Amino acid sequence: MTTTTETIGTGPGIPGDLDAVDLTDPRTFVTEDPAAIHDLWQRFRTERPVHHHRATAGLPGFWALTRHHDVMAVYKDTTHFTSERGNVLSTLLQGGDSAAGKMLAVSDGARHRAIRNLMLKSFSPRALRHVVEQVNTRTRDLLSQVVDRGGFDYAEAIAEHIPMGTICDLMAVPPQDRQRLLDWNKQVLSADSSDGTADEAWLARNEILLYFSDLARARRRNPGDDVISALATGEVEGRPLSEEEIIFNCYSLIIGGDESSRMASIGAVLAFIEHPAQWQAFKAGGVSVESATEEVLRWTTPAMHFGRRALVDVEIDGHTIAAGDIVTLWNTSANFDENVFADPRRYDLARTPNKHVTFGFGPHFCLGAFLGREELKALLSALRDMVASIESRGEARRVYSNFLHGHSSLPVAFRAA
Repeated sequence: MTTTTETIGTGPGIPGDLDAVDLTDPRTFVTEDPAAIHDLWQRFRTERPVHHHRATAGLPGFWALTRHHDVMAVYKDTTHFTSERGNVLSTLLQGGDSAAGKMLAVSDGARHRAIRNLMLKSFSPRALRHVVEQVNTRTRDLLSQVVDRGGFDYAEAIAEHIPMGTICDLMAVPPQDRQRLLDWNKQVLSADSSDGTADEAWLARNEILLYFSDLARARRRNPGDDVISALATGEVEGRPLSEEEIIFNCYSLIIGGDESSRMASIGAVLAFIEHPAQWQAFKAGGVSVESATEEVLRWTTPAMHFGRRALVDVEIDGHTIAAGDIVTLWNTSANFDENVFADPRRYDLARTPNKHVTFGFGPHFCLGAFLGREELKALLSALRDMVASIESRGEARRVYSNFLHGHSSLPVAFRAA
């Protein structure tokens, strides 16, 4: 990315001219000074809340919405905007998504509602009771292995195993296959550095699709009490789902169920290190696990953006969005909107109300929101009960992505309570 001598805040590489900022470049978000990114989003909300981003590297321009109420409005508006031509920058800028109309995240209308209702049966609190029990057991077992052990990488020892174990429980993925799926997942959406290639991500994506093609075929023959079986044997309007619908929705579940929860988990521990007073208040029981969970979700905002295409000409804050235009919704800005959150840059585990958009909003509200919350609640409860202190043992390493916000490594030490 081209840099200028004028910068926003103290973050290197972030141009002072908003027109020069490149939101497609992961390097924009990988900075040693998080305050610089918050400064950048605050400037967009104040000066350019409906911003037309320039075309970059042969890719088309697009609109970027950064205010909470604009983001919420587009999330719930399926009359003027569609998800069926992509829902993140990587697919929107390439002209579409191969799963459009087949995967929930990139489908709309009656078919979307029907498949969502079919899958919701597997995501109800009652259906998930046993999975939630396993989440709590797994979390405490993992923590018991690292307290008083000295330094360890929290991302590798704990965070990688809780969400992947949980979503694999829900899908009844055999234990011997779970590490492979985790490795593929990490290649699809993020990387530890700029060394990762688009070809590697494409290959990993295809490996996941092929894996679930085989697993869905087996479940169709021998169904069980799991979400893959529900998809493989379910019917909409008296007809079974197509193989592509089954496979793409399995893919969506494993990607969404792992990455976001993993980033939130790592971010929660890092926030406790950086805000020791909040850790002490939480440890002392002055903050509920429920409110702490919502603040962790707001603070970490793992999915920085989602996007839509305009179906018709529509006006937002005096700007005409033309039919066919790409519109990106920046959760990472909306969740720090000072018009919605009092003192948004303060990490406040007792914050209420907390109307974050971490799980989206409207018809595409995250199907696994309940499960994601339960995973964080299990972690926070276990930390409060089992850990006396959390100490940094090295620098946290950021993921390299323009979509996923978080860290891939967090060296720490836990002292047992």
